[in-house]
Amino acid sequence: MSNTIYNESCLDTLKRMEDNTVDLVITSPPYNMNLRIRNGEYTSRQIVKEFSTKYDNEFKDNIPIEKYNEFHSSVLRELLRVSPLVFYNIQLVTGSKRSLFKMIGEFSEYLKEMIVWDKLKAQPAMQKGVMNSRYEFILVFDKNDAISRMFSNPKFERGTLDNLWELGSEKKSKHKASFPVSLVEKILTNFTEENQIVYDPFMGSGSTAVACQNLNRKYIGSEISKDYIEIAQERLSCGQLKLV
Repeated sequence: MSNTIYNESCLDTLKRMEDNTVDLVITSPPYNMNLRIRNGEYTSRQIVKEFSTKYDNEFKDNIPIEKYNEFHSSVLRELLRVSPLVFYNIQLVTGSKRSLFKMIGEFSEYLKEMIVWDKLKAQPAMQKGVMNSRYEFILVFDKNDAISRMFSNPKFERGTLDNLWELGSEKKSKHKASFPVSLVEKILTNFTEENQIVYDPFMGSGSTAVACQNLNRKYIGSEISKDYIEIAQERLSCGQLKLV
């Protein structure tokens, strides 16, 4: 059902979705921020309180690296089953770095483009000896023609869209890791048409839903946290968000 966010794991939502039922996927999954390094090995030790409480009891964001990679591989396979084009926004952090590199290799035959999102300003690194992280990756997966860098039916004119996007962060919502509506709108404007269906498997506080509503696209979302869905409801006008 379009214009609905399901309060469940995206894998449960995807199980009920038939092949090729959405036009585009846009998402920013959890980055596994709580998986850290101690004595040269991964540890789930919590360093910053905000990270450990970000998802409350639903999700601790500290999955062992092998399970994190397995989970993302399962999600990506399902996303490519239901959609021809997937925009996967992820940041290079300790808990995701090795998984990200594996993901690029495992899905290389579907990787069409890599967009660098320059956030214009970086937050200071949490630890000494660590560079501030000013950018994030948007991996673009194409189910049908990834061997070519040419997009099918693009909405932008030749020479007008770079793969370096300079977009500053917006005012933070209660979801500390939300990505800006303007970023989603840039994708929607250049790669979709009105009334097409967009799916976000990690809807969070609803940036994808808000962007779809602003640009007259239909959305489907999955989100495990009822608290974040309530935030999304607040962001959408007239209470039009359906919660299942």
